[in-house]
Amino acid sequence: MAAVHDDCKLRFLELKAKRAHRFIVFKIEEKQKQVVVEKLGEPTQSYEDFTKSLPENECRYAVYDSQENCQKSRIFFIAWSPDTSRVRSKMIYASSKDRFKRELDGIQVE
Repeated sequence: MAAVHDDCKLRFLELKAKRAHRFIVFKIEEKQKQVVVEKLGEPTQSYEDFTKSLPENECRYAVYDSQENCQKSRIFFIAWSPDTSRVRSKMIYASSKDRFKRELDGIQVE
């Protein structure tokens, strides 16, 4: 199981409390066995910008702050696991997902 870098929690709090980011993409550094922040989305970026930031052949975790067409925003958790990613990578991400989600307090939709 991967540990969670403190920066992940800090950036998530910025998204949740201050709406400082539209989305955050996280990756597991397999050598360090640690979840780290890979990319921060500006508040003005769109869902399309978010989907473009996810790699075609690698797994990732992400949170997305959806404010479009609703009075109240919702924070989504996404476990990105494309069919073309390595089996080992899929297993690492799957086994670390619940622990990582628990570290991010305030996820509303998975």
